[in-house]
Amino acid sequence: MIPLDKNTIALVAVCLAALMFGLEISSVPVILPILEREMGAGFSDLQWIMNAYTIACTTVLMATGTLADRYGRKRIFVFSLALFGVTSLLCGLAENAAVLIVARFLQGMGGGAMLICSIAILSHQFREGGERARGFAIWGVISGIGLGFGPIIGGMIVAAAGWPWVFLVHVPLTVLTLLLVVAGVGESSDPEAERLDVAGIVTLSVAVFGLVYFITQGPELGFSSAAAIGILAVSVLAFILFVCAEKLNARPMFDFSVFRIRNFSGAIVGCVGMNFSFWPFMIYLPIYFQVGLGYDAVATGLSLLAYTLPTLILPPLAERLALRYQPRIVIPAGLATIGLGFMLMRYGSSVEQASWLTMLPGCLMAGIGLGITHTPVTNTTTGSVPGSRSGMASGIDMSARLITLAINIAAMGFVLREGILAHLRGALAASVEPARLQSAAEKIAAGDVTSLAQNLPELSLLDTPGAVVHAALVNGFGWVMLYGGIGVWVLAALSFAIFGRSANVAPQECRAG
Repeated sequence: MIPLDKNTIALVAVCLAALMFGLEISSVPVILPILEREMGAGFSDLQWIMNAYTIACTTVLMATGTLADRYGRKRIFVFSLALFGVTSLLCGLAENAAVLIVARFLQGMGGGAMLICSIAILSHQFREGGERARGFAIWGVISGIGLGFGPIIGGMIVAAAGWPWVFLVHVPLTVLTLLLVVAGVGESSDPEAERLDVAGIVTLSVAVFGLVYFITQGPELGFSSAAAIGILAVSVLAFILFVCAEKLNARPMFDFSVFRIRNFSGAIVGCVGMNFSFWPFMIYLPIYFQVGLGYDAVATGLSLLAYTLPTLILPPLAERLALRYQPRIVIPAGLATIGLGFMLMRYGSSVEQASWLTMLPGCLMAGIGLGITHTPVTNTTTGSVPGSRSGMASGIDMSARLITLAINIAAMGFVLREGILAHLRGALAASVEPARLQSAAEKIAAGDVTSLAQNLPELSLLDTPGAVVHAALVNGFGWVMLYGGIGVWVLAALSFAIFGRSANVAPQECRAG
């Protein structure tokens, strides 16, 4: 029996926080088609419901570590938990998409801060080698359960209590976590903590938000319109200012000199590859299962287990493979396997009697690729730099994941919409106004196929309007899978080239600044 000492209580607290963080990423996609029906949310609204959380996490990621070091890790952890709990309540009570998007952004700020504080508390509370390894191992397993089982947990919650409880369930969990934190977590701080890199945080956040906004709202604004071009220009300028700010800062949150280390750069490309395809596609896959295949939320969650479960089972094997064949082989191979999974999913979705069974090989293959890649990427990014820079390396790793995820949620949504639009153009008369075709494509992408007759009466003139709509959806998803598969293959080749032929090297000292 495990003794109920303070360290055990603290471990349970940070594991609960990790579980909630993971669930808010992987369980919410299951309810997106439901939100479209019940809230009347448009396709861009659904993208922002997911991306608001991701962008907010990115915004607070680097700031939280500094604030926690300066003002106390327990204090900031309590604040972030309280924010997460309150905003989860707001999400569950939201009556329209606009309120839910704002609440999701605030929830993401709490969730991102909660995650960083969890890692800092684990590092401080568990100092003994064996105890530390066990603590992080348990924390990693619970984090994986939150991400891996999120779809089926979300589906079961929807079936039992309705979609608001996908958010409301976190309120009692947050209260329990706060009680455990008070009972088991000791306060710690760093009196020599660095000053907050405000310039870096603000410019990076503006750059990411601007690019995501440009991709998401571009079809509505018109990519060549003055407003869209202005938003893109602001995003590019903010990124240039971010690079300048980090170059001039004596202790930057992004030390670009570490990218000279080939192992580090090759592993960061691995981070980008995983979040270029696997994780953003998880946002859209429930739409395919529910609208394209006609499954309910529970069946969708069960079907998605093939996509997520390998990510929990394979990390121990990935570690052994990395030790035997080196990360320079395993990471690109894992990315290539994800790409193969996307191509198999594309084939499985295009057959006449498509079902979860035809999608199974591709889902499993993509999950296997993610499982092979994830742990070696994390270990290589932190292990390739000096110990004094491991925190900064971890921050770059997490930022690369979240930024790529945010951008590709928007990019995959654009590709899905364009794929549907291309099929509609071919199936309907050329006389249909582009604006109405665009609106119809967005409705199909969001899962709204019931109101198309009002918005696009030309469909009723066809012999099989339902078949045309279904074929348009399948075509759109085919484009997305092709985009994800080819994109991750390109990144696999780039990662392999950056790693080069050299074996793993000891961490190098790199200049600060």
